[in-house]
Amino acid sequence: MERKYKVWLEVSAVAVRKNIRAFRTLLDKKTKLYAVVKSNAYGHGLLQFSALADEYGVDGFCVDSVVEGVKLRAHGITKPILILGYTLPGLYAVAAKNDITVTISSAEAFAAWTKAKARPQFHLKIDTGMHRQGFQPEDLPSLVKKLSTIHYPLSTFFTGIYTHFAIAKNCNDKAFTEQQLVTFKEACVAFKKAGFDNFIYHASATGGALLGKEFHGDMVRIGIGLYGIWPSQELESQLSKKITLAPVLSLHSVVSEIKEIKKGDGVGYDFTERVSRDTKLAVIPIGYWHGIPRAASSIGWVWIGKNKAKIIGRVSMDIITVDVTDIPCKVGTEICMSPLELARSINASPYEVITRINPLIYKVIKR
Repeated sequence: MERKYKVWLEVSAVAVRKNIRAFRTLLDKKTKLYAVVKSNAYGHGLLQFSALADEYGVDGFCVDSVVEGVKLRAHGITKPILILGYTLPGLYAVAAKNDITVTISSAEAFAAWTKAKARPQFHLKIDTGMHRQGFQPEDLPSLVKKLSTIHYPLSTFFTGIYTHFAIAKNCNDKAFTEQQLVTFKEACVAFKKAGFDNFIYHASATGGALLGKEFHGDMVRIGIGLYGIWPSQELESQLSKKITLAPVLSLHSVVSEIKEIKKGDGVGYDFTERVSRDTKLAVIPIGYWHGIPRAASSIGWVWIGKNKAKIIGRVSMDIITVDVTDIPCKVGTEICMSPLELARSINASPYEVITRINPLIYKVIKR
């Protein structure tokens, strides 16, 4: 079959299913598993990955914006959707129309919600120490009072309360995470004492879910783990015998040219690298436009079959060159790159590398 794309992503359906099942083994049957698919599903393709997660039985989805939520609805996702990010007040009506739950995390957001002509369901976010989004504990008495003055049935709108752990990726130091959990539970009690008892509560992303059931609550929000990547190497080293994660995404391209150069010749822009021997180079039509960091210049590698071919010289916008002196290949030979290996080769966060993959790259679902 003639190839139509010189660069493509492969999304492994088998790995998605394995990862969902792996996290299910950690949860009580009553604990819901929401797939975090914000930011183009961490670079994996919002629609492609979400369809697989839906097929393999997640209970709901977490997104960053109304735009993402509406896209899921338009493509047949009927399960609950929670927006984790800030929602512009002007979009509350759109969220309500599409049965998308928003996060209310400040007094200003709540005031705007009360004035909206069409109000979506909401989860309140509590800042228990991470100090990003969320009502701080000292804000809660005022918030409870404001909620208590609402005359329409608020229980149909106020459906959840949650927080986010700051250092749950560090399994060697649970003390701060445990303190956050205590603070969060105190907040939940305050709302229940005020007569609000129709909400679910949740605190754990992947890191918290891996730490133990005491951190799970009514649901967990699994992002990086569903993509087969550990939140930290510390968690991986301590818990990899308990749970196995399978990377979902791989980058692919083909060799477009092969050439031989002499010892001492420079390669690429500004000759940032000169070869130390007579060298055979493979030219590959992939670069930083596709999401390969320039930091991988002269450091990263690609897989050609079972062989690792080192990047030589600078990563260009649409081209890299690799050393294939000792590797059999020809024009048209397929190459593969692991985003996780790429991140580790440049000492970068896997989160950053995968979410910067160009969303326009063609995606293939591998079953």
